[in-house]
Amino acid sequence: MAKTTNELAKSHSPYLLQHADNPVNWVEWSSEAFEKAEKENKLVLVSIGYSACHWCHVMEHESFEDEEVAKIMNENFVCIKVDREERPDVDQVYMNAVQLMTQQGGWPLNCFTLPDGRPIYGGTYFQKENWKQVLKNLWNTYLEQPEKVEEYATKLKEGVQLSEMIQTQSIQSDFDLDELQQLVSRWKRNFDFDHGGEDRAPKFPLPNNYEFLLKYGEIYKDTTVLNHVHKSLNKMAQGGIYDQIGGGFARYSVDAHWKVPHFEKMLYDNGQLLSLYAQAFQHQSSLEYKRVIKQTVNWLDREMLDAKNGGYFSALDADSEGVEGKFYTWSNKELEEILDKDDYSLVSDIYNVNEKGYWENGQYILLRDQSLEHYAEQKNEEQQKLLKRIEEVDSSLLSIRSKRVRPGLDNKKITSWNALVIKGLADAGAALGNNDYVEKARDCADWIMNNMWSSTERKLFRIKNADDSLINGFLDDYSNTIDAFIQLYERTFEVKWLNFAKELMEVSIELFSDEESGFFFYTEKNTELIARKMEINDNVIPSSNSVMAKNLWTLGVFFSNEVYLERSRQMLSNIYSSMSSYGSGYSNWAQFALRFQKEFKELAIVGGDSLTHLKKFNRTYIPNAVIAGGTEENIPFLEQRLGEKTAFYICQNRSCKAPIYDFDEMMQSFIN
Repeated sequence: MAKTTNELAKSHSPYLLQHADNPVNWVEWSSEAFEKAEKENKLVLVSIGYSACHWCHVMEHESFEDEEVAKIMNENFVCIKVDREERPDVDQVYMNAVQLMTQQGGWPLNCFTLPDGRPIYGGTYFQKENWKQVLKNLWNTYLEQPEKVEEYATKLKEGVQLSEMIQTQSIQSDFDLDELQQLVSRWKRNFDFDHGGEDRAPKFPLPNNYEFLLKYGEIYKDTTVLNHVHKSLNKMAQGGIYDQIGGGFARYSVDAHWKVPHFEKMLYDNGQLLSLYAQAFQHQSSLEYKRVIKQTVNWLDREMLDAKNGGYFSALDADSEGVEGKFYTWSNKELEEILDKDDYSLVSDIYNVNEKGYWENGQYILLRDQSLEHYAEQKNEEQQKLLKRIEEVDSSLLSIRSKRVRPGLDNKKITSWNALVIKGLADAGAALGNNDYVEKARDCADWIMNNMWSSTERKLFRIKNADDSLINGFLDDYSNTIDAFIQLYERTFEVKWLNFAKELMEVSIELFSDEESGFFFYTEKNTELIARKMEINDNVIPSSNSVMAKNLWTLGVFFSNEVYLERSRQMLSNIYSSMSSYGSGYSNWAQFALRFQKEFKELAIVGGDSLTHLKKFNRTYIPNAVIAGGTEENIPFLEQRLGEKTAFYICQNRSCKAPIYDFDEMMQSFIN
């Protein structure tokens, strides 16, 4: 029997194309889909996932590939498949609805709506028999009790529209340090002091959490916090969540020990983790951190870079050949066969091919239980010599692994996620003094400017496919790109990045602004969705509003823009009093709040040797500062500061001390 395809066969999304052969009559998100439901008097199923989602694949195999299940779905529902990475705006609305209904969320996300898009029921993964029962019960309720369904839909829509809306507060002139101290104090109660991270399972890396904690710990000399950050980063780098031979982190570990990963690798995680490990390396020079940075950049180049057209792809699947983790795990027998005796001994010892590394079905996850420094000391070997040998064995294993059937690649190139990589590469290059990494950041930034930006329409695109079909950018695309370009300026003093960041900010204010609260909506004006959401809480990726608040403040300093500065204060004022109850969910806001403490400084390095001094400055961990400079007065912050000699200006609240002409003297003054 010949395979039939549904309308998703015309899609560009790898996730939607995975469902193109389902017997379900899937369609893409569109107004026409809802018009069809209205015309045929059907309910709508909005089913949301992404290509690297393991349980999305499971539900597809169990239910969406089943003819009997598909028949029920096709008869009574218009079935819409959504790639959450293409349409995070749709995901936000219906995830919010499901969370209001069930107090939980996740993917796959399955939300049923009326023909006008108002949600009436939803959940995440359903087993096949449960799914069939849900479909039948929901349709019968819709037929037999339409008034009840209508009443519930009205109330739920109101709930979705009201949630996350912000009450405008008076602008604070000062942000009380007690709030941040309470936030950290409560957070400490959840620290896992043995294994790092929070005291729970599963465990997510949550890079921005540790960025804040590292800054806070250094500024206020909180050794408990600093020890926890370094413990967490070392345990992650040694655990199965990190690809020991290939580089890059999986999305999370299913256990509390960072051992068993959910094997999918996401671009957004690894871009941010590059930044985090670069900052950790500045703070505490470590062979471990340097290895993570080097391997992860190599992984990005090897497996995620579109070498022909530029930009980085989105994700690698958890599964290969239908088995989760098959690409990454090893049997003891296989390792014995492919390695000579000495190399096998090293691999089995350092990567725990033993009870500790055992997973299931005769397979081992490569992981470590000690640092490279400690291992070298234990074996009485010179560190660099040992590291060279480990790299050679890793290379051999990587070569053999590359011949396996690879996990699926999601080849979408998403602007906001690429921006996170730009920032990560720029930070890594600065921390390690590696100009090649900075050059990679420049290449990706050029790719965004040349391919994802329309200067005529003054719009940033989220995704641009080969045939030039476009998805307009959402607030996170703008906010993360602005942030990355500011960072690239601070690492290079190349003013074109800063000027582009300012232009994107002006466009953002025009397209997304809520003038009453000072916040930004996630979607442009005139959205077709039932609610126009604001993204407030920080998650695996910082919220677009918290990033925007920091962007406004930094651009306000560099361009002497009081409107930007006041708006950033307004945004922080609106949420400051509620932050301490949930530190992890406000970590990027908390980072921004640190800027209003007395330790924050502004630095200008101007003159002929400014870049040389910038590179030296970048090797030091400076937790709370912005930096500008160069050989031209090309932004207001640098005006009237150029002279015959290279000079350093240290400022606080735009009040500057007398210029300093010696780097070491400047650093001493800056740190103190």
